[in-house]
Amino acid sequence: MRIASLASGSGGNAYIVESQGCRIMIDDGLSHRETLRRAAVLGIDLDSIAAILLTHDHADHVFGLAAFHGKHPEVPVYANAMTALATRRSDRLGDAFRYFENTQEFEIGPFAVSAFPIPHDAADPVGFIVKADGKTYFHCCDLGVGLDAIGCHLALADMATLEFNHDPGMLMESSRPPHLKQRICGQRGHLSNYDASALVRRFASPNLKTLLMGHMSGECNEKNLALAVLDATLAEMGRADIRRIVLSQDEPMGFFDA
Repeated sequence: MRIASLASGSGGNAYIVESQGCRIMIDDGLSHRETLRRAAVLGIDLDSIAAILLTHDHADHVFGLAAFHGKHPEVPVYANAMTALATRRSDRLGDAFRYFENTQEFEIGPFAVSAFPIPHDAADPVGFIVKADGKTYFHCCDLGVGLDAIGCHLALADMATLEFNHDPGMLMESSRPPHLKQRICGQRGHLSNYDASALVRRFASPNLKTLLMGHMSGECNEKNLALAVLDATLAEMGRADIRRIVLSQDEPMGFFDA
């Protein structure tokens, strides 16, 4: 199993998971033209996408969904009922959806997938555990608190994408209005570098070898700040073996092997 990121951040999110020639996409938050362009950079034909999984209904995760469905009506979109309902209110997706229940495992080709609830200000947001080829991938961005219940899923992972959204000092000093600052650092907002690193410290198992640092704010974070916090945590843990990669909002990255 291997992972690629087409985009990661508040400007749009889309990720590809591949195994045995089968590809699934987690979220579709870019324009279809941009999704097509970035996929081509990585040698990905969008005709090869077997399914799309939705974490939640915010625009930066579903913006391109209707256009993708128009071009590929045969590709199912997997979501829980609340996310599907919230997404349908703004997009004409017809019968595209296949519903899953949180915590219940379902299969797509070689993948065994399960969703777990996360705290975020959306209809029914989730993270995903994806298993294939004897490996486990953890995917979790857009969460306000690193709950133990989320950490228990991280503890299963050989590879993980985890949100490192903001530096608290940069957030407070930014030009963003007070209500937005409160939303971002609130319990249904986004993880700071320190929050994410604390979750890694508490729950990363010896199996975790690659950590993809996602959904990093362009205004309220910097790559070197996030890496400094994480690297200090990994040093305390004695885990120099964990490869850490900062995902980009602007360019596709991958593939990374689990």
